[in-house]
Amino acid sequence: MQTKLITLLLIFGAFTLQAQIQTPQPSPSSKVHQTIGLSEVSVEYSRPAMRGRTIFGDLVPYGKLWRTGANMRTKFTTDSDLKIDGKDLKKGTYAILSVPNKDAWELIFYTEYQAGGAPAELDESKVALRVSAKTYPMEHAAENFTIGFGDLADGVSGNMYIMWGKTMVMTKITTPTDDMAIKSIEKVMAGPSANDYFNAASYYRSSGKDLNKALEWVTKAVEMNPDAFWMSRQKSLIQADLGDKKGAIETAKMSLAASEKAGNADYTKMNQESIAEWSK
Repeated sequence: MQTKLITLLLIFGAFTLQAQIQTPQPSPSSKVHQTIGLSEVSVEYSRPAMRGRTIFGDLVPYGKLWRTGANMRTKFTTDSDLKIDGKDLKKGTYAILSVPNKDAWELIFYTEYQAGGAPAELDESKVALRVSAKTYPMEHAAENFTIGFGDLADGVSGNMYIMWGKTMVMTKITTPTDDMAIKSIEKVMAGPSANDYFNAASYYRSSGKDLNKALEWVTKAVEMNPDAFWMSRQKSLIQADLGDKKGAIETAKMSLAASEKAGNADYTKMNQESIAEWSK
């Protein structure tokens, strides 16, 4: 019996060791992240190796749709609208599909990015953008498929490079840096927003800080956004905490009217209850 138990333990141990074995992927995954101006761009892809093979025109045939890498589709993500080769691309995540040819590639930004391999047939409703990228010969071969970024000097644009073997393609990415910078400047120079004042007042009240300062801030928030019943509700609570029941009732009536107009039953009920309590 003891011998059988030892044998079973050895067999189980062998399976456990086997389950823990790890080997390197033939096409390891990679992620490259790049800030271009005020935009964040990233590419997630796999990196197959040449291993002595002829790549384009052989392993990767000319004129046929390719996943642009290996394993899962290559993912391109941007947090702002961009221009790729002068054409608009909305912020989001896309698969980069391609049709390699000897002199130029067609790059296709495809909304269906969570899949392996290239689709058997393109769904045109999922094609967000098509651009043409010229091929360039390289003196030294790139053993592994590589995607990278460069030429970022002006803070507005940069180039995305795709390289494998002795072939490189390049496409220009232009970001709305100027528009984003101007909007940021205008927002800061205009001063705090209603939400900024409201959040500051709410924090001061909840953390037991200066209620007079909280009232000053929430009053500015209500003045800037009088239809925001949650803001006037907060003002009424601060007034009540300060002992100004008359002012709290008037503000609660304002919040009540706005909440009824918006169809918000929760705030309507809270305001009615507070008005009844403060009127005693």
